[in-house]
Amino acid sequence: MTGYAMRIPTPPRMMSADEQAALLTLTGQRRDGFRDHMLLSLALATGLREHELVALDVGDIVDAAGKVRPKIYLRVFKRSAKKPALQEALLCETVRIKLGRFLSWKKAHGQSIAPVAPLFMSKKGNRLSTRQVRHLFHVWQERAGFEKAYSFHSARHAACSNLYRKTKDIRVVQRFARHVSIETTMRYSHPDEAVLLRAIQDLPC
Repeated sequence: MTGYAMRIPTPPRMMSADEQAALLTLTGQRRDGFRDHMLLSLALATGLREHELVALDVGDIVDAAGKVRPKIYLRVFKRSAKKPALQEALLCETVRIKLGRFLSWKKAHGQSIAPVAPLFMSKKGNRLSTRQVRHLFHVWQERAGFEKAYSFHSARHAACSNLYRKTKDIRVVQRFARHVSIETTMRYSHPDEAVLLRAIQDLPC
């Protein structure tokens, strides 16, 4: 048991629940923030990596009838010889509703909603790049008054950790994160400081 515990990776650095809520609220309230709100919301709902998100086309999330799909089949993802050739991400109802609104927003702003059009576009009309995603994420953190900066990958960490706290099922999180090894997923089973503090409140002392 000790040897097994020693193999569990340390928890990743990630945003707290309050920080996640602050970014979602701020980007959702700003007129210039809806694209970035959708990007963050989709990252927190699916655990997709930044390069997987920017590679999405409109046709990846919308079917032939114009309805938002319940499942995304990824064309671009982190590849490995041990991973399946086809990977997918399920979409919850909340993010599907947001995506429907986002498509209407894109159309209203003169952006193409053709199946081959990029889902996330820059102000210059090109596909949003991972470099731009990293930059805009830091900008929103500064606007939110964060004391410390996080990488965009912290949204994936937060998504996996949120799911584990909700389900307490590491196998569910492994499938959600699309990890080959469950030992990689185990890092999300570590409690954060806030959870630990609540747990020790009633200890006899």
